[in-house]
Amino acid sequence: MKTRNCSSGLLSLCLLLLAGCASDRPSPAPMLTRIGCPAVVPCRLPATAPSDNGDLLDDTERLEAAWAECAAQVDMLYRHQQPTP
Repeated sequence: MKTRNCSSGLLSLCLLLLAGCASDRPSPAPMLTRIGCPAVVPCRLPATAPSDNGDLLDDTERLEAAWAECAAQVDMLYRHQQPTP
């Protein structure tokens, strides 16, 4: 039996279209952009109870680090609230 060119062309087209239905890995989730002020946590200074000069020096270093973290938060909020040119 002889096949016509038209029917073999339609069969090829159908098979080509079915190849597009194959499953693939899912597309990546969209990136969410959060607009608003950054989260701020209260500044906390560590409790101190130095018993000698060495402890006093260590406490001073810890307090300075805590103040630096607090100042960084204030600076971040300040930069966020400034109008952009």
